Amino acid sequence: MVGSKLPLLTHRGPYRIVVHVYFAMSNASGIFANSSNPARLLRLGTHELAALRRPGRELTMHAMVLPAIGSPLEWTERPDPTPGPNQIRVDVLACGVCRTDLHVVDGELPDPVVPIIPGHEIVGRINAVGPGVDGLAIGDRVGIPWLGHTCGVCRYCRAGRENLCDHPGFTGYTHDGGFATSTVADARFAFPLGEIGTDGELAPLLCAGLIGWRSLAMTGTPEVSERLGLYGFGAAAHIVAQVARWQGRSVFAFTQPGDAVTQDFARSLGAVWAGGSDELSPEPLDAAIIFAPVGALVPAALRAVRKGGRVIAAGIHMSDIPTFPYSLLWEERELRSVANLTRADGVEFLRLAPEIGIVTSTSPYPLSRANEALADLRCGAFNGAAVLVPDALPLEADRS
Repeated sequence: MVGSKLPLLTHRGPYRIVVHVYFAMSNASGIFANSSNPARLLRLGTHELAALRRPGRELTMHAMVLPAIGSPLEWTERPDPTPGPNQIRVDVLACGVCRTDLHVVDGELPDPVVPIIPGHEIVGRINAVGPGVDGLAIGDRVGIPWLGHTCGVCRYCRAGRENLCDHPGFTGYTHDGGFATSTVADARFAFPLGEIGTDGELAPLLCAGLIGWRSLAMTGTPEVSERLGLYGFGAAAHIVAQVARWQGRSVFAFTQPGDAVTQDFARSLGAVWAGGSDELSPEPLDAAIIFAPVGALVPAALRAVRKGGRVIAAGIHMSDIPTFPYSLLWEERELRSVANLTRADGVEFLRLAPEIGIVTSTSPYPLSRANEALADLRCGAFNGAAVLVPDALPLEADRS
């Protein structure tokens, strides 16, 4: 029997522990199936290697599960999912915490599915592939976004508008997501990430970045929409501000009234002005993007843009929009919403992100503290994005 020595990486907060584990290549319980290059498997998950140390034990994973709408997430052990046709299974290395996750937990999205594992800003490393997977292999690092599946046959899919698919699947909403140590995903909707950038830095790009990119494109070219207002300066806006500055736009940041800390954060990322959402812009805006799920910001943004200006509502959910006079919309102002993303959005944005030099501001939380991360997001306890990373799991000898 030939032994192999692989580094086992485990995480707890910012610390990384390296443990060496010996196991037999011939006893890898199928983990090397479909892999033409086993040497690439240098980052197997802790749950898989632990299982290999106990012959006959079923592979298991851990997840923070939403058992019912409005309930706290629960730490749960489950059998490791098996990838089906066109699917990959990944060890989750990091998963961003998005405001959409709050909408899922709070039941603010239609037709909720519970129990469910939230999370759709997933950075993972493939450890198994199902039949029909092409272009991805075991050991590859990939990103798994919100859009997890489309039908491919409805009028929107046929027209290249798969973000509006009539029969879509969404990661962490209609099927299990990344608040876990392992997950499966449709390989056709996963993005190869390569090895540049840390897992935690990349995670927010997979929703906050992608939705921000699509929203920014809807405002028009930098020449048409040079003066850009951002309402709500959280995970998405702090990425979009950097992209907009790279494009040569002037960024005006609107935060909760009196939030001097976030306003300073916006200025540190190049905003030419930052103030409360109850303040008037110092000059008419060409366009505005609303990231905060607050309906009252719609008339405020319409009031701030010039004639012919555009207001983009970027959220998946928003409180009711109050009535407002037609004069705010008149003179060919436009109001549009953004729905989901397309794979083309992801390919384009992730290709440009290194060139732009985006730096994400992240606050790491162990996976088991996902409820704390959601609570901190709800009350605005951090700037930028929260990211869940795997807890350090003890060795089998320590768990028995």
